Amino acid sequence: MSAPSRPDGAFRLSVLIPVYNEVTSIREVLERVSRVPIEKEIIVVDDCSTDGTDRVLAGLDLPDLKVIRHETNQGKGAALRTALKAATGDAVIFQDADLEYYPEDYPSLLEPILSGRAKVVYGYRDLSSQRPLMRWGNRLLTWLTNFLYGSRLRDMETCYKLLSREVYSRLTIESNRFEIEPEITAKVLRWGYDIFEVPIRYSPRGEKKLSPWRDGLPALLTLIKYRFRPV
Repeated sequence: MSAPSRPDGAFRLSVLIPVYNEVTSIREVLERVSRVPIEKEIIVVDDCSTDGTDRVLAGLDLPDLKVIRHETNQGKGAALRTALKAATGDAVIFQDADLEYYPEDYPSLLEPILSGRAKVVYGYRDLSSQRPLMRWGNRLLTWLTNFLYGSRLRDMETCYKLLSREVYSRLTIESNRFEIEPEITAKVLRWGYDIFEVPIRYSPRGEKKLSPWRDGLPALLTLIKYRFRPV
């Protein structure tokens, strides 16, 4: 299995960043992503932020940054659907706009792709610092994924999902909210791809837009739905 390449021989990563009301963190996130020493394009989809995030984005001058704005708030899944349509890289990675994840981990996530060992790579987190309800919710969803799909994942809900072009070109995200994590995972596994996992750093923040009650049940139902319907 060979690693994907561009016509000019340079591997390029598309970093897809959905953002909604992250005025306090978006500049730092994008500057850190920009400093990672790899060839990349950065695609930000502003999902109709109302807190000044759009003004921060307009004031940034970073290489290979493309900003797309939704005129109505549609959800994280919808923002990633828009970003995927604009991606041109040899692989894509999903990046949250808060400061929970470390873009400096991109090179270790890319290594299995570049070496030809994998076409899908997930970064798995140490969840011990999460609030108990969130931690056990994540563990339950990962366990259910493994039970339904015969996988051996450590962290299905991770943001850091890295997909080669072969995989992401097949992907049409149907979910509009946070059910994208189980949807993407279910489709990848149903298509027969193995998911290679790499440990990553993680600093959970106190306030989350994701609700264990409002988003946990839809995630569970999404796993069940894609196990039995055509993908």
